[in-house]
Amino acid sequence: MKLGFSRAILTLFLIPAALAAQNAILTGTVTDASGKPSAGAVVSAEGPAGNQAASAQTGADGAYTLTLPPGTYTLSVSTPAGSAQSSVTLAAGDHLLRNLTLTRQPVAGAAAAQPKSNQEPSLSDLGFSPQQMQANPQLQARLDKRTEMLKIHQRLGLITAAPMAAALITGPMAKAKGRNGQTITEPTQANLDFHAALGGTTAALYFSTAYFAVFAPKIPDNPKKGAIRMHEALALIHGPGMIVTPILGAMAFKQEQDGERVHGAASYHGAAATVTAIAYGASIVAVSWPIHVKFWEKK
Repeated sequence: MKLGFSRAILTLFLIPAALAAQNAILTGTVTDASGKPSAGAVVSAEGPAGNQAASAQTGADGAYTLTLPPGTYTLSVSTPAGSAQSSVTLAAGDHLLRNLTLTRQPVAGAAAAQPKSNQEPSLSDLGFSPQQMQANPQLQARLDKRTEMLKIHQRLGLITAAPMAAALITGPMAKAKGRNGQTITEPTQANLDFHAALGGTTAALYFSTAYFAVFAPKIPDNPKKGAIRMHEALALIHGPGMIVTPILGAMAFKQEQDGERVHGAASYHGAAATVTAIAYGASIVAVSWPIHVKFWEKK
């Protein structure tokens, strides 16, 4: 029974981790020249050989999401309001933001054939200066730094899953056996120390992981949607759990060291650890869910 529970816990962490590490997620918003979201636009990603790798249709807010294997892709979108194209290189585990702005491409000879009054106004005609039409290097730098920090956050998060699962599995080894009049078998000091070391390692890695997410630069006008919102909502469970669980564990460890029966708040250490681990595993599944959806679409 214990072996089956151990395998289930390991499967909870290792399968989503392997899936998340093999693909990249690309999100963004398609807008027209005036900044209005373009709903129903189809964004296509083509590989170096010109083969279409994936496509997605924008929602009412102009947002799209693509799940792609690592590689270099050409993004393209074409609507009656205009077209856009961009190149992006994705590494395993990336979660990048790439917004697309539609522009009208003039047909050769069309400008000369039409009177000035019938031509589409250019950005300069609308009063935009050349400086305003340039890319924003500060915003791009913030985006690059955010992307890099979130990549580190993801990698550390997957690494943290290993000692967390091991600490959960070895929990019963650190408990006294036999109650209600039975002979009590105390856990060995080696088992107590090993379990405590796994718990300490998990806590240190967890808070290092959280640092890179909390302090990653924020991008304005980039609301979180779907899986990311679910991922952050689950953090409201496993975050406090990673504070409470080590405290209860330290209390239980001291009681065991003093030869006492684990009692009071310390007796909830195992339950707190289990809830925290399940919420943490679910948060990993949440961000890898688009990969599962894409897999079944291919089937």
